[in-house]
Amino acid sequence: MIEEGKAVLGIEFGSTRIKAVLIDEHNNPIAQGSHEWENQLVDGLWTYSLEAVKFGLQDCYRDLREDVKKKYGCEITNLKAIGISAMMHGYLPFDKGGHQLAGFRTWRNTNTGEAAKILSEEFNYNIPLRWSISHLYQAILNGEKHVDELAFLTTLAGYIHWQLTGEKVIGIGDGSGMIPVDPATKNYDASMVEKFDAMIAGKGFGWKLEDVLPKILVAGENAGVLTEDGAKMLDISGNLKAGVPLCPPEGDAGTGMVATNAVKQRTGNVSAGTSSFSMIVLEKDLSKPYEMIDMVTTPDGSLVAMVHCNNCTSDLNAWVGLFREYTELLGVPVDMNQIFGKLYNNALNGDPDCGGLVSFNYFSGEPITGLNEGRPLFVRSVSNRFNLANFMRANLNAAVACLKIGNDILFDEEKVKVDRITGHGGLFKTPGVGQRVLAAALNSPISVMDTAGEGGAWGMALLAGYLVNNTQDRNLADYLEIEVFEGNTGSSITPTEEDVEGFNRYIKNYLAAIPVEKAAVEAIKN
Repeated sequence: MIEEGKAVLGIEFGSTRIKAVLIDEHNNPIAQGSHEWENQLVDGLWTYSLEAVKFGLQDCYRDLREDVKKKYGCEITNLKAIGISAMMHGYLPFDKGGHQLAGFRTWRNTNTGEAAKILSEEFNYNIPLRWSISHLYQAILNGEKHVDELAFLTTLAGYIHWQLTGEKVIGIGDGSGMIPVDPATKNYDASMVEKFDAMIAGKGFGWKLEDVLPKILVAGENAGVLTEDGAKMLDISGNLKAGVPLCPPEGDAGTGMVATNAVKQRTGNVSAGTSSFSMIVLEKDLSKPYEMIDMVTTPDGSLVAMVHCNNCTSDLNAWVGLFREYTELLGVPVDMNQIFGKLYNNALNGDPDCGGLVSFNYFSGEPITGLNEGRPLFVRSVSNRFNLANFMRANLNAAVACLKIGNDILFDEEKVKVDRITGHGGLFKTPGVGQRVLAAALNSPISVMDTAGEGGAWGMALLAGYLVNNTQDRNLADYLEIEVFEGNTGSSITPTEEDVEGFNRYIKNYLAAIPVEKAAVEAIKN
């Protein structure tokens, strides 16, 4: 099958890892590759260089080729389809010659507060700090000279797709994180585009907003083919042929929805890794804008309420790393999976409210709680029950605390109904633990599928497969339900009343301690 060019490839650029997944005609993963990378803080902004992007892409694909050779003894020379996804939002501006005008500003940056506030008021719509339009308008407010030369603005997924195909397009889900889209027209919201152009009319720029944005496409639409240059860029060995069709590039939120079969109305998913976000597919629009809730779309254009949190498992991983150092100091052989499993499972022996302990996992700013910067912080009083189980449970709760704050608005105030929420990502790698913590936080059953560990790269491969394998002309939700998941909804955990009440007490302490976190930001400089 691989030799005949029938395999489908999905590649996703996550915050700390680039992953490639190759699937067969039954949508099963058959090979994978990866590349570890990390963002850099340059001139006060979180970024990745385009050189790192290119090298990461090539090294990830090289690792995939090695996996194929090791497992099957053959070479990839052709593919049936390719899909590219990446962390959403951010700012990648280029001039007419295709030259980068400013460093890539990722979703992690929180320097766009002034722009986001003005745009939210002007549009009567919540415009998050990390969206591309916020970065663009902040650059204009800052008087950055490069804006005069702007000819093309895109996301990371849109950029890589452009390099591989020459096409300046974007999937509707990723595009909805640049500027709001209209689910009815499946395009950028015309009224908001018009308002933005009016806001900058006196600046003398030689462009209007739609001139510089990528073209919106929905799942199933052809987004171009792999060019000769694109093939050479992806596969430095020179074995991969040009001409492979590509599906619309998407954001990691969209691929998470696909990987968890959560693109139908009244379904939702939670992705919990370096950052976390929940996606609830709505039956109707919300009654009003909320600063904590972003409105985006599924890859086929349905309206989604998104609660995005900048921080999730990084601080947890750091604490587990500390325990690893301790075991090494004792001369005990180290197995990281065992350490994670022991610590996570022991956390369930802790008090439901973590004994009063509170942890803030803020490696970076957290808009949900109004922090432009973050300082990882652990807080307790002498009367709290300080033991290992409560300590780990407090840190696990912290990983989903901001998700709870945002989703309480959806469920309690907007009375949004959800039939199924599915979790995926690193938090759920230890069976049952992250699932139980999240169920308590959201007061909702949480499902995890056996395929949860495949992540967004597999979801992107499924979208690429949808482009070329949808012979029955099904909509995306039906295609996933029938062709991919075949009714599988995974294993579900329903929260206990004790866990829910305990998490509610924890979040009360958490919110009361926010001024302590803010004081830490002010007092301790990076």
